[in-house]
Amino acid sequence: MAATSTDAVVLSEPGPGVRLVTLNRPGVRNAMTEEMTRAWDQAVDAVSADRETRVLVVTGAGSSFCSGADLSWLDQGSAEDVTIDRLRDRMLPFYRSWLRPRSLPFPVIAAVNGPTVGAGVCLSLACDLRFAGRTARFSTPFVYRGTHGGMASAWLLPEAIGVTRARDMLYTGREVGPDQALDWGLVTGVADDALAHSLEVAARVAEAAPIALRLTKQGLEQSAAGLEAALQWEALAQPVTMTTSDLHEGIAAFRENRAPRFQGR
Repeated sequence: MAATSTDAVVLSEPGPGVRLVTLNRPGVRNAMTEEMTRAWDQAVDAVSADRETRVLVVTGAGSSFCSGADLSWLDQGSAEDVTIDRLRDRMLPFYRSWLRPRSLPFPVIAAVNGPTVGAGVCLSLACDLRFAGRTARFSTPFVYRGTHGGMASAWLLPEAIGVTRARDMLYTGREVGPDQALDWGLVTGVADDALAHSLEVAARVAEAAPIALRLTKQGLEQSAAGLEAALQWEALAQPVTMTTSDLHEGIAAFRENRAPRFQGR
């Protein structure tokens, strides 16, 4: 898969099975403009359609990960167009576009290379793993912009860090640095170079059996419904993997003390 670019977003292949999407508007700290949202959807469509994709990494160009939504585009048009119903009709597709990492069938890693604000925090939380650089800062100052939080912030934050800490971030809008983010569980790890570390982890994840990996991501979503739902899912998903050629390759590689060569079948 050759590297592609739509200016606002760059899609590349840094290694076998690994795809990298870079938000590429550093001049506006990678704000989610209408142009970037379209480019993001195109990149995610391409990655999703690529059967060789095993893991996706998302990062930002320049010194920021993402400064959140650029809401100026919502003000475009006449006053009668700016109604609650019409704004809602624009916001829902916007939310769903940027939360797509959650529904992708393979793991997604956020390389949070710098400050991330508001909806940018939600984008990182939609990813399965998050690695923060030393300059990373997380803040959700929605109420200090005069707006309610968006992009499922009231669900994603408590899921990651608990209700009490989510209240802290949403009520105060303060910045959370990388060490505190790690302590809270807002990120998976902290590294001097968030992107380099994320790509190392992605390379490791890409070595896993693809079918088992995808089913594991789905299984984690299913487990939110409780113990019985998790048991029912695993009673189906594990037998599926037991019928694959990859299972035999995994066992043979273990016995022969070598790295497995999974084919996804």
